[in-house]
Amino acid sequence: MPLYHPVQIGSLALSGNLFLAPVAGYSDRAFRSICRECGANFAYTEMVSAEALTRGSGKTEELMRRAPNEAQYAVQIFGGKPETMADAARIVLERTSCECIDINCGCPVPKIIKTGAGSALTREPEKLYAVVKAVVDSVEGHVPVTVKFRLGWDSEHITWKACAEAAIKAGVSAMTMHGRTRAQGYEGKADWNALAELVRFVQEKTAAAPQKIPVFGSGDAFTPEDAKRMLEETHCDAVMFARGAMGNPFLFTQTHDFLTTGKIHEIDTKTRIDAGFRELNLLVADRGEKSACLEMRKRFCAYSRGILGGGALRKQLVQASTVAEFREIFEAHTDAY
Repeated sequence: MPLYHPVQIGSLALSGNLFLAPVAGYSDRAFRSICRECGANFAYTEMVSAEALTRGSGKTEELMRRAPNEAQYAVQIFGGKPETMADAARIVLERTSCECIDINCGCPVPKIIKTGAGSALTREPEKLYAVVKAVVDSVEGHVPVTVKFRLGWDSEHITWKACAEAAIKAGVSAMTMHGRTRAQGYEGKADWNALAELVRFVQEKTAAAPQKIPVFGSGDAFTPEDAKRMLEETHCDAVMFARGAMGNPFLFTQTHDFLTTGKIHEIDTKTRIDAGFRELNLLVADRGEKSACLEMRKRFCAYSRGILGGGALRKQLVQASTVAEFREIFEAHTDAY
């Protein structure tokens, strides 16, 4: 099979295997829209709190909205109580037309772990099973349910195998592993050897199953070359980009080209900044100019990586408060725009 290929997640057919990860504070529908424009085959929302969703929080509704150009997308939910997660999944189906529900079992943030959600579930695979099974049962086959987890809690508690087994038993249609422990956070190196072992483990466990359960890789995929190595070395079914795509949605374009032609085409500065302004305009439509511009300060800083004189440019960008101010800054910085 070629490195770039279609992926089947339960009943969901995807045209390719380059995904945007669920990134808190980043993968809103504006950014997902730009990534889709640049070739992302599938994207996940920021993680949505099951507790907040069942309490009727308005912010969660905003997080779950489909991007204008998304033919298919997934809503990711998190929580530590099976019954609440089941209720949340039903609400997701009632209020969105998403094609997949993903369960977060990997977030290492303390406030998430304290609720028994995220990486806390890797400490108790039996609880992970209960959470996943509750969601699978609640959606009644209307959409596939997937799960994302880490290697384990720390180097002394590597539980990915037990987590994968629990997820398979609970009825997931796909799984993603980030090759770090909760203790590592985003430090150190992602363990792609463990990812390769997971791929083999799932294949063995599901050899007699009517449908394959694909495994997706996450962690340290920052370049097209990284994506190619991950696919070749681990035999995972798809690559999930996270931090590598921040300010660089063209990573999807370049990776697709590299996997299919062996060539990487450079993206010029104007094309890069124009994409940032399209993202800003989408954010303005969703949030209003003030909130959108505050958010785009960090995003334009990411878009400007690698630009000559970028340090001075970024000092100005973090002060901008209107769309006009951003335009003035880029127009004055002639090397950039």
